[in-house]
Amino acid sequence: MHMLSEWFNQLDPTLKLFWGIAIFASIVVLIQTTMSFIGMGDVDTGDVDVDFDADTDADADSMDHAGAMHLLSIRNVFYFLLGFGWTGVSFWNTIPNRITLYVVAVLIGCVFVFIFLFLFRQMMKLQSNGAFDINDSVGRVCDVYLRIPANKQGLGKVQISFNGSVQELDARTGGGQIPSGAKVRVLRVVDKNVLEVEPA
Repeated sequence: MHMLSEWFNQLDPTLKLFWGIAIFASIVVLIQTTMSFIGMGDVDTGDVDVDFDADTDADADSMDHAGAMHLLSIRNVFYFLLGFGWTGVSFWNTIPNRITLYVVAVLIGCVFVFIFLFLFRQMMKLQSNGAFDINDSVGRVCDVYLRIPANKQGLGKVQISFNGSVQELDARTGGGQIPSGAKVRVLRVVDKNVLEVEPA
């Protein structure tokens, strides 16, 4: 650690700046990326959260565009700094003119922003493709996750598979109580997000 400190102290002040920016931005971007993949459903764009759950393809498309706009936020600053810092470090000995180096670093920083913007948009499209229309559940057989009270006196929950992912939805029944683990058939969608079911 002492040798590292001595090496850093001997650097040109401008090179120190590039190194500091590069390391700081790398740590922040690494943390942001890790958090985004851990919480894939809700990807923090810095200022806002973009919810990928959607009821229709139109909603998914609108959220894709909204997410792209929201991405122009504090996160992009770190993407820019990532490209800017590492360009300064990498080309320090290659580009002796410091003004030219700054210009190149700024340009590559902007390229980094566009690259990450493109990747993020692709990730949003993958998420929206996994979105489902709740009306597609009508006629399907699914499993009761939480007991469904009799005669529409309350809501239980069912688990139903859409495009390879399992969704948990509220459900009610007009008949007798349906216990957890039972198989039910979806009759209709009520109140936009509640399934009416009967024993299968």
